[in-house]
Amino acid sequence: MIAVLGECVADAFADRRAGELTLRVLPGGGPANTAAALARLGTPARFLGRISGDVFGELFRERLAGVDLTYAVEAREPSTLAVAGLDDAGKARYGFHAEGTADWQWTGDELAGPALDGVRCLHTGSLALVRPPGRDVVEAFAAAAARRMTVSVDPNVRPSLATREAYAVERWCAFADILRLSDDDLAFLRPGEPVERVCDEWHAAGARLVVVTRGPAGALVSLGGARTEVPAPQVDVVDTVGAGDAFTAGLLHWLDGRGLLGGRLDGLDPATAREAAAFAAKVAALACTVRGADLPHDAGAVAGR
Repeated sequence: MIAVLGECVADAFADRRAGELTLRVLPGGGPANTAAALARLGTPARFLGRISGDVFGELFRERLAGVDLTYAVEAREPSTLAVAGLDDAGKARYGFHAEGTADWQWTGDELAGPALDGVRCLHTGSLALVRPPGRDVVEAFAAAAARRMTVSVDPNVRPSLATREAYAVERWCAFADILRLSDDDLAFLRPGEPVERVCDEWHAAGARLVVVTRGPAGALVSLGGARTEVPAPQVDVVDTVGAGDAFTAGLLHWLDGRGLLGGRLDGLDPATAREAAAFAAKVAALACTVRGADLPHDAGAVAGR
């Protein structure tokens, strides 16, 4: 089983017409997207999140059907809302309503040890690792988990909600075996720096596998400094929302299916890492063919798992 720790966010897509603005709300949030995609691919997934009892919380629970919610917290605070506008390429620009919302209020008591029983990998990151007051609790939980299992981190940068300094990637690499981020994330975190040098610094800090996704240009895969690239499949893009989360799910699903999760990725070689990333790219491409952060129900079969 793979556990995913983090937020679920209501993604409201704006449709502006003369004199009015219509919002179409779909369930989102990077970690929740990853958990849902893992389940859709056929990997048992557990979501560790604080889910509100409001109308958006009901939407999240419906979306996470098939995901183990045993250790999800029933939160009293409202859900986080992200208002997104899409450009001509289907890429979203976000504005957030996130003050005092459920996702960031973690306490140590809410993240108890049994939450990871039977788990081979913990995936976390995104805003849960940078938003106070819960960020310290989330980071400590992930660091402790690294003693028992593989840890995966996706920074999923949101400049409107957190500063560059809040994304302590080098510190996270001390407990993260896998680091997946987009080229946009990299440009924000390390502007103007060569990707190869940044990857090597993150390897030195502890991350074994670093994957930088580049949208239609595919992905760069760096395993301990041995680098390769994978292309992005060509699809008819509806929008790119959740594509990175789907990539992460595909990557973890593939590695788990080969028995490579549970430790420090010692059995992973560059050729195998490239094969895993190529599968993940297929999954990300499928996410681009539907509206919002979702996958087709037959995603596993279509991607050729």
